[in-house]
Amino acid sequence: MSTASIAEAFVAARRTGTALPGYPGNIPEGLAAAYNCQEVAISRWDDDIVGWKVGGVPKPSWDKLGATRVVGPIFRRALRPATGLVEFPVFVGGFAAVEAEFAFVIEKDVPAHQMEWSIDQAFAMVGGVHISIETAGSPLATINDLGSTVVASDFGNNFGLILGPALAHWQDRAFEKQICRTVIDGREVGTGAATSLFGGAVESLRCALETCARRGRPLKAGSLIASGAVTGVHDIKAGQSARVEFGDYGTIDCRAVPYGA
Repeated sequence: MSTASIAEAFVAARRTGTALPGYPGNIPEGLAAAYNCQEVAISRWDDDIVGWKVGGVPKPSWDKLGATRVVGPIFRRALRPATGLVEFPVFVGGFAAVEAEFAFVIEKDVPAHQMEWSIDQAFAMVGGVHISIETAGSPLATINDLGSTVVASDFGNNFGLILGPALAHWQDRAFEKQICRTVIDGREVGTGAATSLFGGAVESLRCALETCARRGRPLKAGSLIASGAVTGVHDIKAGQSARVEFGDYGTIDCRAVPYGA
């Protein structure tokens, strides 16, 4: 199948909530091909991009892919405020997970010509930081097993972001050391801090700035960048509830419901 056919298969499955039995074509060999597929899918998805999720590339693939992170779009209709118990949709028969993350808010439009960023330059673009949960999701149940190019080709395996409260005193970057805890149906499934991410949370931001700029999508003021999973990637099924505790920064509660229900 062509890139356009692969993208259309994912978009059609996402629109209808239909699980895919396998990858709908030849798996992209590199991130350039994977992002090309993602771009075609974006063009066919009727919603605005409000930010980007950042996910880790497994270390054995760093050299081959020339990257430690992949990115995927967060769409406006999939952005949910963390008010009370937040319900979010999951693909029945597909992949679904919750990930504790910190979300950066870009303060001003990023210079379109700048393709390389240092950590300090990246952090200088931040106007705020929030606690958040990425609701990862794909019609393809094996998406993570098939590798980072497959993840990148299907919207970065993203199906939404639950945005929690803004942090005070985020400028000192103390939030990166905060131990967070994820619980599903009353059972602890993971703990950790942003320091567990290669280079930390701000490295995820730096990578997003570079990746988006090189794709001709320089970040705009107000864009959200989700840092990557700080307690791990935790599978969840429709009907299950999750709680992520961010220490003194707050708690987010959510519940998975079948897509389309």
